[in-house]
Amino acid sequence: MTGPLDGKVALVAGATRGAGRGIAVELGAAGATVYVTGRSTRANRSEYDRPETVEDTADLVTEAGGRGIAVPADHLDHSAVRHLVDRIAAERGRLDVLVNDIWGGENLFEWDTPLWEHDLDNGLRLLRLAVETHAVTSHYALPLLLRRPGGLVVEVTDGTAEYNRDTYRVNFFYDLAKASVLRMAFALGHELGPRGATAVALTPGWMRSEIMLDSFGVREENWRDALEREPHFAISETPRFTGRAVAALAADPDVARFNGQSLSSGGLARVYGFTDLDGSRPDAWRYMIEVQDAGKPADVTGYR
Repeated sequence: MTGPLDGKVALVAGATRGAGRGIAVELGAAGATVYVTGRSTRANRSEYDRPETVEDTADLVTEAGGRGIAVPADHLDHSAVRHLVDRIAAERGRLDVLVNDIWGGENLFEWDTPLWEHDLDNGLRLLRLAVETHAVTSHYALPLLLRRPGGLVVEVTDGTAEYNRDTYRVNFFYDLAKASVLRMAFALGHELGPRGATAVALTPGWMRSEIMLDSFGVREENWRDALEREPHFAISETPRFTGRAVAALAADPDVARFNGQSLSSGGLARVYGFTDLDGSRPDAWRYMIEVQDAGKPADVTGYR
């Protein structure tokens, strides 16, 4: 059997867990060869100190039908990123999809804490992990991506441009990081579009990542048990939903129509017709605006 991305090569930077893992697996399911990077390996854990590893993600990509290749890398290390791209060039001679999903800030931000009270070192570290890493990776990877027309860059963030423009997100550092990634896609769209490539920003909805499930004390199998604590969690989605959004974009010959835009997993599900693993199409950002932020009781009717 062949998939729509057979012969394509992708790099998912920040693929150890969460959206990055979901994206890598769905690109593999579509037939792509996927290089997956992260700092958590079977030999060494990152500061997250969590069990997920980049090698596990590569295995999941291969099990899904693609070819997963794990490359442990810290994307603040310029030489490591340069060697990563050199390896892809030597082994494949091409790069069709670049996904910048590097984050690493879960333990660094303080909810609803103003700038002058927030730990400064943690805030600046968050910005380096969430913004500088994307710039470093694109700097080294884009020349390879531009060797062939039709390349795609996906900048993964939290929130659409419209939502983040009007909504204060968590605190100064978090807000700045997520806005910066949105703007990166806009700027790259201007630089890549005339050169035959496309850049977009993509946000998941309320994602049932490994860390989020742990925070609620549930697993994917019983995630609805968390609704007693947080009823609006009913709109949540798996990381694979975002993965299917990226796979759909990567397979779309007319993807340039989205160049420079801010997109969401739920919005793209309406465009391309894909579903989450349970067959639903959660539209989290519309729900956030019309139900949750509006102070209405949790009710996902018409939103998934």
